[in-house]
Amino acid sequence: MALFGTDGVRGLANGPLTADLALSLAQATAVVLGQGRSAEARRAAGKRPTAVVARDPRISGEFLAAAVAAGLASSGVDVLDAGVLPTPAAAFLIGDIDADFGVMVSASHNPAPDNGIKIFARGGVKLPDVVEQRIEFALAGPKLQPTGADVGRIRRFADAEDRYVVHLLQSLPHRLDGLHVVLDCAHGAAAGVSPETFRDAGARVTVIGADPDGLNINDGVGSTHLDHLAAEVLRVGADLGIAHDGDADRCLAVDAAGRVIDGDQIMAILAVSMRDRGVLRDDTLVATVMSNLGLHRAMAANGIRVLQTAVGDRYVLEEMNAGGYTLGGEQSGHVIMSDFATTGDGLLTGLHLMSEMARQGRSLAELASVMTVFPQVLINVKDVDRTRVADAGVAEAVSEAEAELGSSGRVLLRASGTEQLVRVMVEAEDAEQAQRIAEQLAQVVRERLAL
Repeated sequence: MALFGTDGVRGLANGPLTADLALSLAQATAVVLGQGRSAEARRAAGKRPTAVVARDPRISGEFLAAAVAAGLASSGVDVLDAGVLPTPAAAFLIGDIDADFGVMVSASHNPAPDNGIKIFARGGVKLPDVVEQRIEFALAGPKLQPTGADVGRIRRFADAEDRYVVHLLQSLPHRLDGLHVVLDCAHGAAAGVSPETFRDAGARVTVIGADPDGLNINDGVGSTHLDHLAAEVLRVGADLGIAHDGDADRCLAVDAAGRVIDGDQIMAILAVSMRDRGVLRDDTLVATVMSNLGLHRAMAANGIRVLQTAVGDRYVLEEMNAGGYTLGGEQSGHVIMSDFATTGDGLLTGLHLMSEMARQGRSLAELASVMTVFPQVLINVKDVDRTRVADAGVAEAVSEAEAELGSSGRVLLRASGTEQLVRVMVEAEDAEQAQRIAEQLAQVVRERLAL
Protein backbone atom coordinates (compact mmCIF):
# COMPACT_ATOMS: atom_id res chain seq x y z
CA MET A 1 0.00 0.00 0.00
CA ALA A 2 1.30 3.47 -0.89
CA LEU A 3 2.53 5.48 2.07
CA PHE A 4 1.27 8.82 0.75
CA GLY A 5 -2.45 9.46 0.49
CA THR A 6 -4.30 12.37 -1.08
CA ASP A 7 -2.82 14.82 1.43
CA GLY A 8 0.49 13.52 2.74
CA VAL A 9 1.03 10.63 5.14
CA ARG A 10 -1.79 10.23 7.63
CA GLY A 11 -2.83 7.70 10.26
CA LEU A 12 -3.27 6.92 13.95
CA ALA A 13 -0.38 8.46 15.87
CA ASN A 14 1.70 5.70 17.48
CA GLY A 15 -0.32 3.27 15.37
CA PRO A 16 0.99 3.21 11.83
CA LEU A 17 2.34 6.76 12.22
CA THR A 18 5.22 6.33 14.67
CA ALA A 19 8.13 8.52 15.68
CA ASP A 20 10.41 6.08 13.85
CA LEU A 21 8.43 6.55 10.64
CA ALA A 22 8.43 10.34 11.04
CA LEU A 23 12.20 10.36 11.52
CA SER A 24 12.80 8.04 8.57
CA LEU A 25 10.41 10.00 6.38
CA ALA A 26 12.28 13.22 7.23
CA GLN A 27 15.60 11.59 6.38
CA ALA A 28 14.23 10.34 3.04
CA THR A 29 12.81 13.80 2.33
CA ALA A 30 16.25 15.31 2.94
CA VAL A 31 17.72 12.91 0.39
CA VAL A 32 15.17 13.87 -2.25
CA LEU A 33 14.49 17.57 -1.57
CA GLY A 34 17.73 18.55 0.14
CA GLN A 35 19.83 17.90 -2.95
CA GLY A 36 18.34 20.39 -5.40
CA ARG A 37 20.01 23.39 -7.02
CA SER A 38 19.12 25.77 -4.20
CA ALA A 39 20.49 23.35 -1.60
CA GLU A 40 23.70 22.83 -3.58
CA ALA A 41 24.07 26.61 -3.95
CA ARG A 42 23.79 26.96 -0.18
CA ARG A 43 26.45 24.30 0.33
CA ALA A 44 28.72 26.04 -2.19
CA ALA A 45 28.34 29.20 -0.10
CA GLY A 46 29.23 27.29 3.06
CA LYS A 47 25.62 27.01 4.25
CA ARG A 48 23.27 24.09 4.80
CA PRO A 49 19.84 23.41 3.22
CA THR A 50 16.96 24.89 5.24
CA ALA A 51 13.51 23.53 6.08
CA VAL A 52 10.52 25.00 7.93
CA VAL A 53 8.68 22.68 10.35
CA ALA A 54 5.30 23.49 11.91
CA ARG A 55 2.45 21.57 13.53
CA ASP A 56 -1.11 21.83 14.77
CA PRO A 57 -1.71 21.60 18.56
CA ARG A 58 -2.73 17.93 18.84
CA ILE A 59 -0.71 16.18 21.52
CA SER A 60 1.07 13.72 19.23
CA GLY A 61 2.38 16.61 17.15
CA GLU A 62 4.92 17.31 19.84
CA PHE A 63 6.81 14.04 19.44
CA LEU A 64 6.20 13.72 15.70
CA ALA A 65 7.48 17.23 14.94
CA ALA A 66 10.48 16.55 17.16
CA ALA A 67 11.17 13.35 15.21
CA VAL A 68 10.86 15.19 11.90
CA ALA A 69 13.26 17.89 13.08
CA ALA A 70 15.72 15.25 14.31
CA GLY A 71 15.58 13.38 11.02
CA LEU A 72 16.24 16.55 9.04
CA ALA A 73 19.03 17.84 11.27
CA SER A 74 20.74 14.45 11.26
CA SER A 75 20.71 14.70 7.46
CA GLY A 76 22.46 18.06 7.40
CA VAL A 77 19.37 20.26 7.08
CA ASP A 78 18.92 23.38 9.20
CA VAL A 79 15.44 23.39 10.75
CA LEU A 80 13.41 26.48 11.56
CA ASP A 81 10.80 25.36 14.09
CA ALA A 82 7.71 27.54 13.60
CA GLY A 83 5.74 25.81 16.38
CA VAL A 84 1.94 25.73 16.20
CA LEU A 85 0.78 27.46 13.02
CA PRO A 86 -1.77 26.82 10.25
CA THR A 87 -0.75 24.70 7.28
CA PRO A 88 -1.03 27.67 4.88
CA ALA A 89 1.26 29.67 7.18
CA ALA A 90 3.92 26.98 6.88
CA ALA A 91 3.54 26.96 3.10
CA PHE A 92 3.83 30.76 2.96
CA LEU A 93 6.91 30.86 5.20
CA ILE A 94 8.77 28.33 3.04
CA GLY A 95 8.49 30.70 0.10
CA ASP A 96 8.95 33.84 2.15
CA ILE A 97 12.38 32.87 3.46
CA ASP A 98 13.31 30.85 0.35
CA ALA A 99 13.65 27.60 2.32
CA ASP A 100 14.42 24.45 0.35
CA PHE A 101 11.29 22.69 1.62
CA GLY A 102 9.08 22.33 4.67
CA VAL A 103 7.03 19.88 6.73
CA MET A 104 3.64 20.35 8.40
CA VAL A 105 2.59 17.88 11.09
CA SER A 106 -1.21 17.80 11.09
CA ALA A 107 -4.21 15.59 10.38
CA SER A 108 -6.37 18.55 9.37
CA HIS A 109 -10.04 17.90 10.25
CA ASN A 110 -9.42 14.39 11.65
CA PRO A 111 -9.91 13.67 15.38
CA ALA A 112 -7.10 14.14 17.89
CA PRO A 113 -5.72 10.55 17.95
CA ASP A 114 -4.81 10.86 14.24
CA ASN A 115 -1.95 12.84 12.82
CA GLY A 116 -0.22 13.38 9.53
CA ILE A 117 2.89 14.64 7.78
CA LYS A 118 2.54 17.01 4.82
CA ILE A 119 5.63 17.89 2.82
CA PHE A 120 5.99 21.06 0.76
CA ALA A 121 8.63 21.69 -1.87
CA ARG A 122 10.53 24.93 -2.39
CA GLY A 123 8.11 27.82 -2.78
CA GLY A 124 5.59 26.18 -0.44
CA VAL A 125 3.97 24.00 -3.10
CA LYS A 126 2.57 20.51 -2.56
CA LEU A 127 4.52 17.60 -3.96
CA PRO A 128 3.51 15.93 -7.23
CA ASP A 129 2.93 12.17 -7.12
CA VAL A 130 6.29 11.37 -8.71
CA VAL A 131 8.23 13.18 -5.97
CA GLU A 132 6.23 11.43 -3.24
CA GLN A 133 7.13 8.15 -4.91
CA ARG A 134 10.80 9.12 -4.89
CA ILE A 135 10.60 9.83 -1.16
CA GLU A 136 8.96 6.45 -0.53
CA PHE A 137 11.73 4.78 -2.54
CA ALA A 138 14.38 6.70 -0.57
CA LEU A 139 13.06 5.26 2.70
CA ALA A 140 14.81 1.99 1.84
CA GLY A 141 17.99 3.62 0.55
CA PRO A 142 21.09 5.15 2.14
CA LYS A 143 20.62 8.17 4.39
CA LEU A 144 22.63 11.36 4.53
CA GLN A 145 24.84 11.13 7.63
CA PRO A 146 27.03 14.21 7.85
CA THR A 147 29.29 14.78 10.83
CA GLY A 148 30.85 17.70 12.63
CA ALA A 149 29.95 21.12 11.30
CA ASP A 150 27.83 19.64 8.52
CA VAL A 151 25.12 18.42 10.93
CA GLY A 152 21.96 20.52 10.78
CA ARG A 153 20.86 22.91 13.51
CA ILE A 154 17.35 23.29 14.99
CA ARG A 155 16.32 26.85 15.81
CA ARG A 156 13.09 28.56 16.79
CA PHE A 157 11.48 30.52 13.92
CA ALA A 158 10.93 33.53 16.18
CA ASP A 159 8.97 35.83 13.84
CA ALA A 160 7.04 33.15 11.94
CA GLU A 161 3.59 34.25 13.12
CA ASP A 162 4.30 37.95 12.58
CA ARG A 163 5.45 37.35 9.01
CA TYR A 164 2.27 35.43 8.22
CA VAL A 165 -0.06 38.01 9.80
CA VAL A 166 1.60 40.88 7.92
CA HIS A 167 1.27 38.92 4.67
CA LEU A 168 -2.45 38.36 5.25
CA LEU A 169 -3.15 41.97 6.11
CA GLN A 170 -1.22 43.24 3.10
CA SER A 171 -3.37 41.08 0.81
CA LEU A 172 -6.63 42.80 1.77
CA PRO A 173 -8.30 45.13 -0.75
CA HIS A 174 -10.49 46.66 1.98
CA ARG A 175 -10.41 46.79 5.80
CA LEU A 176 -13.08 45.08 7.92
CA ASP A 177 -14.07 48.03 10.12
CA GLY A 178 -17.67 47.88 11.32
CA LEU A 179 -18.10 44.13 10.93
CA HIS A 180 -18.64 41.72 13.85
CA VAL A 181 -17.51 38.14 13.26
CA VAL A 182 -17.58 34.98 15.37
CA LEU A 183 -14.47 32.89 14.71
CA ASP A 184 -14.50 29.14 15.39
CA CYS A 185 -10.87 28.05 15.50
CA ALA A 186 -11.64 24.31 15.97
CA HIS A 187 -9.29 24.22 19.00
CA GLY A 188 -6.66 23.97 16.30
CA ALA A 189 -3.76 25.73 14.63
CA ALA A 190 -5.73 28.94 14.04
CA ALA A 191 -6.45 29.52 17.73
CA GLY A 192 -3.49 31.81 18.29
CA VAL A 193 -3.20 33.65 14.99
CA SER A 194 -6.72 33.99 13.55
CA PRO A 195 -8.38 36.24 16.19
CA GLU A 196 -5.37 38.57 16.20
CA THR A 197 -5.40 38.88 12.41
CA PHE A 198 -9.10 39.63 12.07
CA ARG A 199 -8.87 42.24 14.85
CA ASP A 200 -5.85 43.85 13.21
CA ALA A 201 -7.90 44.03 9.98
CA GLY A 202 -10.52 46.10 11.81
CA ALA A 203 -13.19 43.54 12.71
CA ARG A 204 -14.89 43.12 16.06
CA VAL A 205 -14.20 39.50 16.99
CA THR A 206 -15.96 36.96 19.21
CA VAL A 207 -13.98 33.74 19.53
CA ILE A 208 -15.03 30.14 20.15
CA GLY A 209 -13.06 26.91 19.80
CA ALA A 210 -9.79 28.62 20.69
CA ASP A 211 -8.66 26.69 23.76
CA PRO A 212 -6.59 23.80 22.42
CA ASP A 213 -5.41 21.28 24.99
CA GLY A 214 -3.88 18.78 22.59
CA LEU A 215 -6.90 16.48 22.72
CA ASN A 216 -9.93 18.61 21.80
CA ILE A 217 -9.00 19.58 18.23
CA ASN A 218 -12.08 19.37 15.93
CA ASP A 219 -14.12 17.91 18.82
CA GLY A 220 -17.63 19.24 18.13
CA VAL A 221 -16.22 22.49 16.73
CA GLY A 222 -14.76 23.83 13.51
CA SER A 223 -15.75 23.54 9.87
CA THR A 224 -17.19 20.02 10.28
CA HIS A 225 -19.49 21.06 13.17
CA LEU A 226 -21.19 24.36 12.35
CA ASP A 227 -24.18 24.23 14.72
CA HIS A 228 -22.28 25.77 17.64
CA LEU A 229 -20.98 28.58 15.42
CA ALA A 230 -24.45 29.36 14.07
CA ALA A 231 -25.88 29.47 17.59
CA GLU A 232 -23.15 31.84 18.77
CA VAL A 233 -23.68 34.18 15.80
CA LEU A 234 -27.36 34.42 16.70
CA ARG A 235 -26.62 34.83 20.41
CA VAL A 236 -24.25 37.77 20.02
CA GLY A 237 -25.92 39.30 16.96
CA ALA A 238 -22.81 39.07 14.78
CA ASP A 239 -22.74 39.83 11.07
CA LEU A 240 -21.35 36.39 10.28
CA GLY A 241 -19.41 33.43 11.58
CA ILE A 242 -16.27 31.85 10.11
CA ALA A 243 -15.12 28.32 10.87
CA HIS A 244 -11.67 26.83 10.32
CA ASP A 245 -10.65 23.20 10.55
CA GLY A 246 -7.80 21.84 12.66
CA ASP A 247 -4.97 23.11 10.44
CA ALA A 248 -6.90 26.15 9.15
CA ASP A 249 -6.65 25.44 5.44
CA ARG A 250 -10.46 25.52 5.20
CA CYS A 251 -13.04 28.25 5.63
CA LEU A 252 -16.80 27.82 5.88
CA ALA A 253 -19.18 30.54 7.03
CA VAL A 254 -22.64 31.21 8.43
CA ASP A 255 -24.60 34.38 7.77
CA ALA A 256 -26.29 36.61 10.36
CA ALA A 257 -29.32 34.30 10.41
CA GLY A 258 -27.16 31.22 11.06
CA ARG A 259 -27.46 29.82 7.52
CA VAL A 260 -24.45 27.89 6.24
CA ILE A 261 -22.43 29.47 3.43
CA ASP A 262 -20.33 26.67 1.94
CA GLY A 263 -17.19 26.69 -0.17
CA ASP A 264 -19.09 26.91 -3.46
CA GLN A 265 -20.94 30.03 -2.30
CA ILE A 266 -17.74 31.59 -0.99
CA MET A 267 -16.04 30.94 -4.33
CA ALA A 268 -19.00 32.47 -6.19
CA ILE A 269 -18.76 35.66 -4.09
CA LEU A 270 -14.99 35.92 -4.51
CA ALA A 271 -15.08 35.10 -8.23
CA VAL A 272 -17.53 37.91 -9.00
CA SER A 273 -15.56 40.32 -6.80
CA MET A 274 -12.27 39.42 -8.44
CA ARG A 275 -13.82 39.64 -11.90
CA ASP A 276 -15.13 43.12 -11.11
CA ARG A 277 -11.69 44.20 -9.85
CA GLY A 278 -9.90 42.72 -12.88
CA VAL A 279 -7.89 40.13 -10.92
CA LEU A 280 -9.72 36.92 -11.94
CA ARG A 281 -7.33 35.48 -14.52
CA ASP A 282 -9.13 34.77 -17.82
CA ASP A 283 -12.44 35.18 -15.94
CA THR A 284 -12.01 31.53 -14.88
CA LEU A 285 -12.79 29.62 -11.68
CA VAL A 286 -11.41 26.12 -11.02
CA ALA A 287 -13.66 23.74 -9.04
CA THR A 288 -14.13 20.00 -8.59
CA VAL A 289 -16.81 17.73 -10.03
CA MET A 290 -18.55 17.83 -6.63
CA SER A 291 -19.27 21.56 -6.81
CA ASN A 292 -22.95 22.42 -6.87
CA LEU A 293 -24.77 22.89 -10.17
CA GLY A 294 -25.89 26.25 -8.79
CA LEU A 295 -22.27 27.42 -8.87
CA HIS A 296 -22.02 26.62 -12.58
CA ARG A 297 -25.23 28.49 -13.35
CA ALA A 298 -24.24 31.51 -11.27
CA MET A 299 -20.84 31.73 -12.93
CA ALA A 300 -22.34 31.38 -16.41
CA ALA A 301 -24.76 34.21 -15.61
CA ASN A 302 -21.78 36.39 -14.66
CA GLY A 303 -19.64 35.52 -17.66
CA ILE A 304 -17.22 33.38 -15.66
CA ARG A 305 -15.95 30.05 -16.95
CA VAL A 306 -15.74 27.06 -14.58
CA LEU A 307 -13.07 24.41 -15.15
CA GLN A 308 -13.72 21.08 -13.39
CA THR A 309 -11.17 18.74 -11.81
CA ALA A 310 -11.20 15.50 -9.85
CA VAL A 311 -12.01 15.75 -6.15
CA GLY A 312 -9.08 17.01 -4.07
CA ASP A 313 -7.43 20.38 -3.66
CA ARG A 314 -4.20 19.04 -5.17
CA TYR A 315 -6.00 18.55 -8.49
CA VAL A 316 -7.48 22.03 -8.27
CA LEU A 317 -3.97 23.37 -7.69
CA GLU A 318 -2.57 21.45 -10.64
CA GLU A 319 -5.19 22.95 -12.97
CA MET A 320 -4.68 26.43 -11.54
CA ASN A 321 -0.92 26.20 -11.96
CA ALA A 322 -1.22 24.85 -15.49
CA GLY A 323 -3.37 27.79 -16.62
CA GLY A 324 -2.13 30.48 -14.26
CA TYR A 325 -5.62 30.86 -12.76
CA THR A 326 -6.12 32.92 -9.62
CA LEU A 327 -9.09 31.30 -7.89
CA GLY A 328 -10.16 27.72 -7.26
CA GLY A 329 -11.36 25.40 -4.56
CA GLU A 330 -13.79 22.88 -3.17
CA GLN A 331 -17.25 22.86 -1.66
CA SER A 332 -15.63 21.73 1.62
CA GLY A 333 -14.03 25.14 2.07
CA HIS A 334 -10.58 24.65 0.58
CA VAL A 335 -10.31 27.90 -1.35
CA ILE A 336 -7.08 28.78 -3.15
CA MET A 337 -6.23 32.37 -4.03
CA SER A 338 -3.01 31.93 -5.97
CA ASP A 339 -2.02 35.60 -5.93
CA PHE A 340 -1.42 35.22 -2.19
CA ALA A 341 -1.13 31.50 -1.38
CA THR A 342 0.09 28.19 -2.75
CA THR A 343 -2.56 26.16 -0.93
CA GLY A 344 -5.99 26.53 0.64
CA ASP A 345 -5.89 29.19 3.37
CA GLY A 346 -8.87 29.51 5.72
CA LEU A 347 -7.73 32.81 7.23
CA LEU A 348 -7.03 34.39 3.84
CA THR A 349 -10.41 33.23 2.51
CA GLY A 350 -12.34 34.52 5.52
CA LEU A 351 -10.57 37.87 5.44
CA HIS A 352 -11.30 38.39 1.74
CA LEU A 353 -14.91 37.29 2.18
CA MET A 354 -15.40 39.91 4.90
CA SER A 355 -13.45 42.47 2.88
CA GLU A 356 -16.02 42.13 0.12
CA MET A 357 -18.85 42.61 2.63
CA ALA A 358 -17.17 45.81 3.86
CA ARG A 359 -16.37 47.05 0.34
CA GLN A 360 -19.94 46.70 -0.87
CA GLY A 361 -21.66 47.46 2.42
CA ARG A 362 -23.81 44.35 1.95
CA SER A 363 -24.61 41.43 4.24
CA LEU A 364 -23.20 37.97 3.65
CA ALA A 365 -26.70 36.70 2.79
CA GLU A 366 -27.01 39.38 0.11
CA LEU A 367 -23.65 38.51 -1.39
CA ALA A 368 -24.42 34.78 -1.30
CA SER A 369 -27.64 35.35 -3.25
CA VAL A 370 -25.49 35.47 -6.40
CA MET A 371 -25.81 31.67 -6.30
CA THR A 372 -28.85 29.45 -5.81
CA VAL A 373 -27.81 26.21 -4.13
CA PHE A 374 -29.39 23.15 -5.75
CA PRO A 375 -30.49 20.41 -3.33
CA GLN A 376 -27.71 17.83 -3.33
CA VAL A 377 -28.08 14.29 -2.00
CA LEU A 378 -25.00 12.14 -1.41
CA ILE A 379 -25.31 8.44 -0.52
CA ASN A 380 -22.24 6.33 0.27
CA VAL A 381 -22.98 2.76 -0.84
CA LYS A 382 -20.71 0.51 1.19
CA ASP A 383 -19.48 -3.05 0.70
CA VAL A 384 -19.70 -3.03 -3.10
CA ASP A 385 -17.09 -3.69 -5.78
CA ARG A 386 -15.90 -0.19 -6.61
CA THR A 387 -13.87 -1.47 -9.55
CA ARG A 388 -17.09 -2.30 -11.44
CA VAL A 389 -18.65 1.16 -11.17
CA ALA A 390 -18.86 1.26 -15.00
CA ASP A 391 -21.19 -1.78 -14.99
CA ALA A 392 -23.70 -1.70 -17.88
CA GLY A 393 -26.73 -1.98 -15.60
CA VAL A 394 -25.51 0.90 -13.43
CA ALA A 395 -24.78 2.97 -16.52
CA GLU A 396 -28.30 2.35 -17.83
CA ALA A 397 -29.82 3.47 -14.52
CA VAL A 398 -27.69 6.62 -14.57
CA SER A 399 -28.80 7.40 -18.13
CA GLU A 400 -32.45 7.05 -17.13
CA ALA A 401 -31.93 9.35 -14.15
CA GLU A 402 -30.17 11.94 -16.31
CA ALA A 403 -33.00 11.81 -18.83
CA GLU A 404 -35.53 12.48 -16.07
CA LEU A 405 -33.53 15.39 -14.67
CA GLY A 406 -32.71 16.97 -18.02
CA SER A 407 -30.96 20.32 -17.59
CA SER A 408 -32.44 20.82 -14.11
CA GLY A 409 -30.06 18.46 -12.34
CA ARG A 410 -27.17 16.06 -12.62
CA VAL A 411 -25.89 12.67 -11.45
CA LEU A 412 -22.38 11.72 -10.37
CA LEU A 413 -21.15 8.25 -9.39
CA ARG A 414 -17.66 8.09 -7.93
CA ALA A 415 -15.72 5.09 -6.67
CA SER A 416 -13.76 5.58 -3.46
CA GLY A 417 -10.01 5.50 -3.88
CA THR A 418 -9.44 3.54 -0.66
CA GLU A 419 -12.61 1.68 0.35
CA GLN A 420 -15.07 -0.74 -1.26
CA LEU A 421 -17.54 2.08 -1.57
CA VAL A 422 -19.30 4.00 -4.33
CA ARG A 423 -20.58 7.54 -3.82
CA VAL A 424 -23.89 8.40 -5.46
CA MET A 425 -24.56 12.13 -5.80
CA VAL A 426 -27.73 13.62 -7.28
CA GLU A 427 -28.63 17.30 -7.68
CA ALA A 428 -32.03 18.62 -8.69
CA GLU A 429 -34.12 21.74 -8.33
CA ASP A 430 -36.54 19.72 -6.19
CA ALA A 431 -35.15 18.14 -3.01
CA GLU A 432 -37.64 15.26 -2.98
CA GLN A 433 -36.79 14.36 -6.56
CA ALA A 434 -33.07 14.41 -5.76
CA GLN A 435 -33.59 12.13 -2.74
CA ARG A 436 -35.79 9.69 -4.68
CA ILE A 437 -33.41 9.37 -7.62
CA ALA A 438 -30.36 9.03 -5.35
CA GLU A 439 -32.00 6.22 -3.38
CA GLN A 440 -33.01 4.44 -6.60
CA LEU A 441 -29.48 4.63 -7.98
CA ALA A 442 -27.96 3.54 -4.66
CA GLN A 443 -30.16 0.44 -4.74
CA VAL A 444 -29.04 -0.39 -8.28
CA VAL A 445 -25.42 -0.02 -7.21
CA ARG A 446 -26.00 -2.35 -4.22
CA GLU A 447 -27.61 -4.99 -6.40
CA ARG A 448 -25.32 -4.81 -9.41
CA LEU A 449 -21.99 -4.37 -7.60
CA ALA A 450 -22.56 -6.64 -4.61
CA LEU A 451 -19.38 -8.36 -3.39
